[in-house]
Amino acid sequence: MKLVILDRDGVINFDSKQFIKSPAEWRPIPGSVEAIARLNQAGYRVVVATNQSGVGRGLFDMDTLNAIHDKMHRAVMAAGGRIDAIYYCPHAVDAGCHCRKPATGMFERIAGCFNIDLPGTPTVGDSLRDLQAAAAVGALPLLVLTGKGTQTQLDGGLPQGTLVFADLAAATDHILLL
Repeated sequence: MKLVILDRDGVINFDSKQFIKSPAEWRPIPGSVEAIARLNQAGYRVVVATNQSGVGRGLFDMDTLNAIHDKMHRAVMAAGGRIDAIYYCPHAVDAGCHCRKPATGMFERIAGCFNIDLPGTPTVGDSLRDLQAAAAVGALPLLVLTGKGTQTQLDGGLPQGTLVFADLAAATDHILLL
């Protein structure tokens, strides 16, 4: 099975320093939903792994998070694609959980649920913690320069082997060549 793991905010949709707290605030980055559809059409399953500490901070509740994800699913479906699963960490930064990236809990759950080994699995993120989680499980870290990506690249310290792309559409072009 071919699988791609995507972060959400800053990769699929525009990010916000104030968090994406409602469906109205969720806006896709141009070309991102079409990129997901292209991955699907090439036989890839697409899974989202996203830290959502806004839930743990009380900025929005689970019903709102589900409504945001429903809007994302509908946007991807309208482009002819699908997101096969969404894994999220709802915990606050200081909760000490095992699921919040850069910890690998979400990735371990993905591997178990999809019965797949993660080494070499393309994993797209815009923050260092996305890339660190990917590298920790042997996945292929791909940095996009949308969202926090440009600052992440400037800050340095990227995991060895990280590839850098302008956005999810460009990363998808590369993935489809693998």
